[in-house]
Amino acid sequence: MNQHGKLNYVEFPARDLLATKSFFSEAFGWTFTDYGPDYTAFSDQGLDGGFFRADMCSETSNGGALLVFYSESLEQTEINVKQTGGKIVKPIFDFPGGRRFHFTEPSGNEFAVWSDR
Repeated sequence: MNQHGKLNYVEFPARDLLATKSFFSEAFGWTFTDYGPDYTAFSDQGLDGGFFRADMCSETSNGGALLVFYSESLEQTEINVKQTGGKIVKPIFDFPGGRRFHFTEPSGNEFAVWSDR
């Protein structure tokens, strides 16, 4: 349900839409709806959004926002990310409240995964 003043949608650049779609489909079970050759959307992932074709990417080192996934099995999620084409950019580390790691997907966008276990 849409709520006034609440986050509703997020968009990311993607150098390689096909590789990005394949990665998120295999690593996290996402499905996509294509809107032409330069845009693809995802839904029901906690926050709906999409990827648009662009030569840039979102990384925390250049001021990009960090979206963080939750995992009940951090080590297994890290394995899934590696096996499906993701690159670990910060290995698992402790922080107040849990543990997490950061990764980039095939188009270079940085995400993180955390667990309270």
